[in-house]
Amino acid sequence: MNEARETRVLVTGASGLIGTVVSEMLRARDIEPVGIDLRSERADRRLDIRDLARIEDLLRGVSGVIHLAAVSRVIDGERNPALCWAINVEATRSLLRLMVHSVHKPWFVYASSREVYGQQDVQPVIEDVELRPMNVYARSKVAAEALVLEARDAGLRTAILRFANVYGSIHDHADRVVPAFVAAAVRGATLRVDGNDCSFDVNHVEDVARGIIKVVDRLADGDRNLPPIHFVSGRGITLLELAQLACRIAGSNARIVEASPRHFDVQRFVGDPRRARDLLDWRSTVDLESGLSRLASEFSRGGP
Repeated sequence: MNEARETRVLVTGASGLIGTVVSEMLRARDIEPVGIDLRSERADRRLDIRDLARIEDLLRGVSGVIHLAAVSRVIDGERNPALCWAINVEATRSLLRLMVHSVHKPWFVYASSREVYGQQDVQPVIEDVELRPMNVYARSKVAAEALVLEARDAGLRTAILRFANVYGSIHDHADRVVPAFVAAAVRGATLRVDGNDCSFDVNHVEDVARGIIKVVDRLADGDRNLPPIHFVSGRGITLLELAQLACRIAGSNARIVEASPRHFDVQRFVGDPRRARDLLDWRSTVDLESGLSRLASEFSRGGP
């Protein structure tokens, strides 16, 4: 990246799990993350991404946008599909429209999800498979990806990144599966497994944020042809195995109970990491046991 040119980057959803770590990595490069989030501690940065006047003003001073703000959980999309569509699709449409019509046209990184793949017959999953969204959240991400491609055709440098079961902070949503399992194991509470055989590709936030920075480098250097990329380990673990591992790491005899899988959830996903490796020289480096151990230590010290 030409750091003399890249001095300020707009990060939407900057107070979230990924946004927090990405912002730290930008600062380490002497690049100012202009972070906005409904949960921001700064009043001047606490805003809804649908506030177009304020967004337009911020866009004038940045060289790129990392768009992480979203209704980011499958269950929230099911509970309030109208809000999910308004934030994930319509707000993204408006943001892209502002960027396309701006004078300097910042580059744009879009945070999508492995949910767009739905339930695939062949594992590990490559990025070019037919998308099979199974729920409201996934459909909103597919629709937004199409908007990003339209903006690319209109002249923006864009990238679509798909994240898969990212974890790594005690400040994440408490009911997301990884922090929920680890917190329950540390506290000796019950771990509820919604489908013992459901399996997923679980990835540490530091690895994912490092991948985002690599993509920012490519866009900042002028790349206009990046295909969709997912950041995955290529290894799957069942929810039951994940619960058992959390208990073992925590040294806990916490009770594990099985429940039926939720009808709107993908039941198996393992991603193929070759595209990220070949295009970006990216690899997953934080193994699951080490990542869970770090999380368990933080919960043990009295985290949320």
